[in-house]
Amino acid sequence: MDLTNFSLLYPDAESQRAHYSGKDRPDIDADVVEQLGLGEMLDLKNSDLSDFFTTDPRVITYRMATFGDILANEPLIKMLGDLIPVLSDVMELRRLEADSGDTESYLLSITEIELYISSIEILHGTLKAVKDNLKGDAFRTLADRIIELAESDYYRNLNQKLAELTSRVREIKSVTVGVNLDAQLRPKNAGVLSINNEPFRSGDVMEKILRLDFRNDEYTCIANLVPFGRKQSEDQKMALSMAFNSAINEVYKSSLRSWKKIVQSYVLENTDFLLNLMPEIELLVKGTRLVQSLRERGCALCMPTIAPAEAHTFRATGLYNPAVALKIEDEVVTNDLIFDENAAIYILSGPNRGGKSVITCALGLAQTMMQLGLYVPAESAEISPCDGVFTHFPSVSTDTIDHGRLGEECVRLGDIFDRLSAESLVLLDESLSSTGSFEGAAIATEVLAGLSRAGCRCLFSTHLHELAAEIDSINERTAAFGGGRIDTLVAGIEDGKRSFKIHRAKPDGKSYARDIAAKYGLSYENIMKKIEEKSEDK
Repeated sequence: MDLTNFSLLYPDAESQRAHYSGKDRPDIDADVVEQLGLGEMLDLKNSDLSDFFTTDPRVITYRMATFGDILANEPLIKMLGDLIPVLSDVMELRRLEADSGDTESYLLSITEIELYISSIEILHGTLKAVKDNLKGDAFRTLADRIIELAESDYYRNLNQKLAELTSRVREIKSVTVGVNLDAQLRPKNAGVLSINNEPFRSGDVMEKILRLDFRNDEYTCIANLVPFGRKQSEDQKMALSMAFNSAINEVYKSSLRSWKKIVQSYVLENTDFLLNLMPEIELLVKGTRLVQSLRERGCALCMPTIAPAEAHTFRATGLYNPAVALKIEDEVVTNDLIFDENAAIYILSGPNRGGKSVITCALGLAQTMMQLGLYVPAESAEISPCDGVFTHFPSVSTDTIDHGRLGEECVRLGDIFDRLSAESLVLLDESLSSTGSFEGAAIATEVLAGLSRAGCRCLFSTHLHELAAEIDSINERTAAFGGGRIDTLVAGIEDGKRSFKIHRAKPDGKSYARDIAAKYGLSYENIMKKIEEKSEDK
């Protein structure tokens, strides 16, 4: 039974090879993962989240089915959680074995096969119980192979051999040492006479009284050799230890050498298969717990329809930001977001703290979660895989000596153009905020024209309301090249309050200015009220 190439995240060896060769891996780096908040939500310890993103629809579908089985069968998440510490112990044993001596190496090999058998028992017990409920290929395949393995004659013989060997080795409590003396009663040579399954007993009278046993037999010490380790130099301790270890090694070799061969020829291969699954298991466990946490919060999640990459599709109803949903007590506000023939690029404007950054990250999270094979934070969604997700969010970097803040922003935007394609997603949040609105709008117009010409999807969240007046001219400028059209979104206000609802509409910059003025008591009405009150006080 070959489990070497089995994967919980890739449907076959070909798709796995393609992924690790870089063919189907999108350009989504660690900075993007951090800025969107995805790394904090999943928090992988043994691997880099960016290693798992894929553009292959077959891989995405396979993973979603795998997550679906875990979510539908509660014992699976417990099984995977129980498996992680056992496999972690195997990895630690491998590290220790590389630095150990012969005897310790043999004993570590026995421990490793005990852990291997424990892993198989964990898998077998759960997978056999839920096998008939499984729908995805990953766990169905694993269940078939583990059940066949655990119920095979070879595996039963392995358990029997392990029991026999451990009963011999683990029960060793002492060794009997013989010492020959010369005519002056000085030690001449020494050797191990026997291995015993009982520890030797002190010959002290007081201990005999306490044991009510005054016999002198082969397990009763009539005189201590030396107070072991006491008043000895480090060299003496090392010499004594090496002498005993050397003798014991010779005893172990005859019974353990053959066992070592069994471990090397069979167990290591199968343990490697389990160890190779460790990063995958961690992603599945963390991803499942994220979905469960959102569901407990009352948030919707869906398995999206995967559109072709060349369609550049993103359609989501009831979209929300899961990172925000897990942190707030209030009801989660959802929005619909659709990229279509009239909008490959959106300019999103609205009041400060009106939800612009939240929906920008929500778009990025939906895209990246889909390309991990996770469920998407929306009521329904249809999404095309993208070949890269690029962000330009407010920078906390102070390294602006060479370029200044505006120059640093422009350099970062230039880097995005070096990497993007028509199948990319670009997220700009308050870009070019380090300069005045006139200069910022002028630069942003050029950036938007470039993005339109590239044909990629983009959401540009901005306070630069002047951009709305430039949209028609930008669309005319790029139409001849078949560029993606630009449209506008507005973070709404209802009854004078931020609704956090996003509408496809033309912005009204004056209304936002009035809103901000009113918030700080600087509306005309508030100012007049203060003046009148001051006059009355006089």
